[in-house]
Amino acid sequence: MIRTLALSALVATLAITSVSATEDMSKWLRPSEIPQPKNNKLTPERIELGKLLYFDTRLSSSGEVSCATCHHPKRGWTDEKPTAKAVGVDGRVGPRNSPVVLNTAYQNRQFWDGRARTLEQQALGPIEADVEMNMPLDVLLPKLRKIKGYVELFEKAYPGEGITEKTLAKAIASFERTVVSTESPFDKYAKGDKYAISDKAKEGFELFAGKAGCINCHDGFNFTDGSFHNIGLHDGELQGKELGRYLVKMRAAWYGVMKTPTLRDVAKSFPYFHDGSVKTLEEATAICAGGGRFEHNVKNKSLSIVDRHLTKEEIDKVVAFMHTLTGPDMDLTIPTKFPQ
Repeated sequence: MIRTLALSALVATLAITSVSATEDMSKWLRPSEIPQPKNNKLTPERIELGKLLYFDTRLSSSGEVSCATCHHPKRGWTDEKPTAKAVGVDGRVGPRNSPVVLNTAYQNRQFWDGRARTLEQQALGPIEADVEMNMPLDVLLPKLRKIKGYVELFEKAYPGEGITEKTLAKAIASFERTVVSTESPFDKYAKGDKYAISDKAKEGFELFAGKAGCINCHDGFNFTDGSFHNIGLHDGELQGKELGRYLVKMRAAWYGVMKTPTLRDVAKSFPYFHDGSVKTLEEATAICAGGGRFEHNVKNKSLSIVDRHLTKEEIDKVVAFMHTLTGPDMDLTIPTKFPQ
């Protein structure tokens, strides 16, 4: 009887292993083509112009802040210095943690609350925001038109269109579309290299997709469902920016929800969550897999956020897996000289 049970258990284990080994892993790999709108196709001229604008501090009122200040390539495309909330001109602190720019080309909503549909719509928001770059467009556009180098570059990128609100947004969005994840150890594993990640990370992946329930929100190659959730970080009535997508339109289902961030390069982009309140992946995992920071008196908490009863060892395995999602920095030369 004991031998029969042991044999049954072995067969069951082999069956699970077989399913895992033959599973189609292609959904975890980034598509080779970058989505781009018909009216702003990627060209070398547009990408180069956008890159210069992205790193140029002259786009801020203080002349000291650029897009890269809050979305830097060396920090997983978030704040150059690890801060809980974005810091703009004159040390002004924003209401939310800086979201990462990485793989935003594949997202259908931008900002934590998803108020912008496209990168073009998103690009100009931080420039004008008083707590970020604080540069009104009616001041910035004439300023750029006086810089001969930019006039020439805009003409090459957008012939006959000039330096306008639209071409400025298009240029920055073009560069942002090229900010995509590189091949990580997990990508190599997904392609068939079984030695690319550790056994601990493999077990973490199984937990991630199974018991931990992470896959409910962090699915696909970009490890996000592209949707919005209230993960129970705050209890009671919410105020101000904590209302999340509810500020875009007052729908009950949008109360306190924020966009699911990508987990690509997540080990670089701490602190975590929209409020920047968590410094480590271990704590972030414990909160999400433990039913949120608050279990009671949380209005509209996501149904995916429940206590998964993970042990510390299991949390460590999930974190080990998430570290395998970090690839090398993309091949990018950060400009040090700008058009004059």
